[in-house]
Order: sequence, then C-alpha cells, then structure tokens
Amino acid sequence: MRIAQVSPLYESVPPKLYGGTERVVSYLTEELVRQGHDVTLFASGDSVTSARLIAGSPRSLRLDQTCLDPLAYNVVMLDKVFRAAHDFDIIHFHTDYLHFPLSRRYGVPNVTTMHGRLDLPELVPIFRQFPHMKLVSISDAQRQPLAWANWQGTVHHGLPIDLYHFKGRPGRYLAFLGRVSPEKGLDRAIEIAKRIGMKLKIAAKVDKADHEYFKQNIEPLLNDPLIEFIGEIGEKDKDDFLGNAYALLFPIDWPEPFGMVMIEAMACGTPVIAFPGGSVPEVMQDGVNGFICTSVDEAVQAVERVSTLSRWQCRQVFEERFSAERMAKDYVAIYEHVTMAAALDQKVPAVPIELAQPTGPAAHAVMAPPANLHSWESALGQRSQDGGLGARG
Repeated sequence: MRIAQVSPLYESVPPKLYGGTERVVSYLTEELVRQGHDVTLFASGDSVTSARLIAGSPRSLRLDQTCLDPLAYNVVMLDKVFRAAHDFDIIHFHTDYLHFPLSRRYGVPNVTTMHGRLDLPELVPIFRQFPHMKLVSISDAQRQPLAWANWQGTVHHGLPIDLYHFKGRPGRYLAFLGRVSPEKGLDRAIEIAKRIGMKLKIAAKVDKADHEYFKQNIEPLLNDPLIEFIGEIGEKDKDDFLGNAYALLFPIDWPEPFGMVMIEAMACGTPVIAFPGGSVPEVMQDGVNGFICTSVDEAVQAVERVSTLSRWQCRQVFEERFSAERMAKDYVAIYEHVTMAAALDQKVPAVPIELAQPTGPAAHAVMAPPANLHSWESALGQRSQDGGLGARG
C-alpha cells in the first residue's frame, strides 16, 4: 500500500529524548517499510527514517528555541499533506484533530490515531462536528469518554523486538521514567521508595508547564540519599536504566491512554508496579508481569513480592503482545478495511442534504452502513426525504 504517516512536529521521529507519540510513529513507519509498503513520513526535518521524508518544519519544535508559533508549521505541513493526498492509498494522522476540516473535504481515505486523553469536555463538540472521522484508539479504556465516536479499532503500541535487551538478574533500585507532572505520580513513587527503604532513580523531563509543580512539590522530596534525580534520558539510555532496575514504578493518577514505559520495562524483563488508571488493566497481567495496586500501602507490599515474579515471563508477555510487527499488521488490517469501504462509498450516489443535529439517544451513536449496500442506498433515499441524515464526510 501507499501509506502516508503524519506525525506531530513537537519532537523528531524518532525523538532525540522524551516523546511517546513520535516514537510510536517511528516504530510503525519503519515496520511498514520492512513489510514492503511504500511509506511517506510527514515530520520534522531532523527526523531519521527509511521512508520518504517530507519536512513540515526544519527541526523538532520543542527543542527549537527560535520557534515562537508552532501552529504555523503545522498548517504548512497539512497543506503539504493534502496537496499530495491523491498519491496515497491512505493517510494516517497522529496529529489530534487539526486536520479534520480538510480531511472531510478532500475525501481521501484516512484514519486518525488519538494518542492523548479524551475525557476533556472541549473535545465533545469537535467529535460531534466531525462524526464520520475514522478513529483508532490506543487502548479500549482511552475511548470510553467518546464511545459514540467513529472508532475503527484499538491498536496497542508495539516496539521492535530487538530494541531492548532482556536482563535476567534484577537490579537494586526502583525506576521511574516519564514526565514530572501531577498525574504521573512521582510523589507517590518517592513515598513508596522511602517506605520500602530502596533507592529510586528518576529519569524524567520537566516541561515548562510543570516547572512550578516540580519546584514546589517534587524538588523538596529529592533531598534524600535514597532518591536520585537523573533528568531526561534518550532511547539508548533506557535499555540499561530499565533493564538494571528491580522494578518500574508507575503510580499514575489519571486515565492513562496507553503507557509506553510499561512495555519498555517488560521488554527488558523488568516487572511493573502500577496504579489502575486508564489502560493499565489492559497492558498489565496482574501477578504475571507485575502488580496492579490501588494505594501506596499496596504498592509497598507489591515491591516486597517482586521476587516471586519471573523476569523471563515479563519478556514473553512483551514479545507475544507488544511487538512492532503485531502493531503494524493491526494497522494494515484497518487500512484495508477503510480503503475498501471508501471504494464502496464511491459507488453510492451523493446525498446533498444538511447535517441534522443529533438529539436524545441518537446523540450517542454514529450511523454506519448496514452490510447490505442496496439497503443502505434505500435508507439514504428514505432518510434524505425525511431530512434526518446528513451527508457522509
């Protein structure tokens, strides 16, 4: 297939340091190329890929101190995408909803993977306005706040099998890897480590938005010989950081969309001690690749039980469920479904009617064509006469 991958410009693909979405885009792009697809990547100009690269900005925007208006580069990139739209069988967006108006008007088969949290009230009018946009979730839990949207499937993230190396001997420290922000639970991780009397190594970035939180709530907790704040680390450093840990602490306090660090730890054979927000029960197998805890007290007890877990079994769970090869195959299945549906749609006469505002129970559902195409054409004709169905986007 001729596939376009459209990445955010915030980080390069793959990121130099922290960056979840762009890292997934990189793994997916490289695996699709390996499987023989013709892939074009729209991303920052400092990205590195075996696909054809079309730059939306000279470099990644987070690390570009000269960039004052990131939106400008995103608009330019979207124009480049849609100018070339008919060169692709499908366009895969990873850029939230910025492209929705253009996608609806150009009529090129496309899907959008939503990578962030979806429980924000401001998102509801967006997805009501564009009910036919074809979406992919990264966990079943992620889509629950917008369960009525046009979901094509859930595809869990995956990593290249050889990216991280299995380490069978547990280390002597606990690890925390991610962002310093209230929802990531670093304060909980520090409390767990102090109560168990075990060293905690923290590899985390502090965004500008979270700097005040870090200074007021986290920095005072770092003045302890058990706590080591390393700062932000890159891909090549994570292998040793996670692999040499006794366990990864993931004490989140938010509806986690996926949690890439959990499968990164599993790939190294390192068990995960996590709180049950969002995707965690989908990714974790309690008592197999770690423990799911509902309180700091439970987490302290879980650390004491880590020795009962098999590090090799953690690695096996990763290989069976979270490889980049499996992720790419899942996406290709969705691409094929979407392009086949688009081909059928071209054979159905357009129905030029206004979009009706949904009310009552209909407000929580998106109409999909029945299996029988002729029945769908009849339904279109009848409902267009009634003025009760909008044109398909």
